[in-house]
Amino acid sequence: MKRVKLERKVLNENDEIAARLRERFREHRVLCLNLISAPGSGKTALLERTLAGFDPEDRVAVLTGDIQTDNDAARLRRYGFPVKQITTGGTCHLDARMIERALADWPPGGFDVLFIENVGNLVCPASYDLGENAKIVLLSVTEGDDKPLKYPSVFFKSSLMVVTKLDLLPHVPFDLPKAEKNARRINPEIEIRKLSVVSGEGMLEWRSWIEKQRERVVQQTLASVI
Repeated sequence: MKRVKLERKVLNENDEIAARLRERFREHRVLCLNLISAPGSGKTALLERTLAGFDPEDRVAVLTGDIQTDNDAARLRRYGFPVKQITTGGTCHLDARMIERALADWPPGGFDVLFIENVGNLVCPASYDLGENAKIVLLSVTEGDDKPLKYPSVFFKSSLMVVTKLDLLPHVPFDLPKAEKNARRINPEIEIRKLSVVSGEGMLEWRSWIEKQRERVVQQTLASVI
């Protein structure tokens, strides 16, 4: 019982900070996207290709989490946008306090889109609200098509599933229709995009989804003012 109470207290504190972050993002019309996946599913590669598609004057920033090293941040900084590494030192997820601290010396209205690359894990990150507009779960074709059934929480809480490494599909025993069916079995409302950062297939659809979410954030902010 003590452990359960402690976990509930930690999550309650996290939710309070996440609410402050959400209000900050709403006030400044920031679209915040929380990318979650197992290790090696291609979060960093997708962000590289995504950042490469933005214009230099676009107001985009990235927070990337990892247990050790700043390798991912070094890769992403090459594209000229603000990037900050959050090293968790063993913790298997990012929490709202880590995000709040990382944003402390960035101007609140300094960017329009904030990508959060969570620690590679399909379990812990699902429990922590970061104030994001949407959780996005990545599933590579090199993984099992039953992942949505094995890790239902993250698929249930995600607005979008991105199937990555599509160029490898002919070479691996991954049943794409089955993976989609499993995801919608857990979350009937989940949107699905399929792409390859190597071939570029599906990248336009991915960018279109981001722009759609960005427009929604702006419209919701304008509606609240009116």
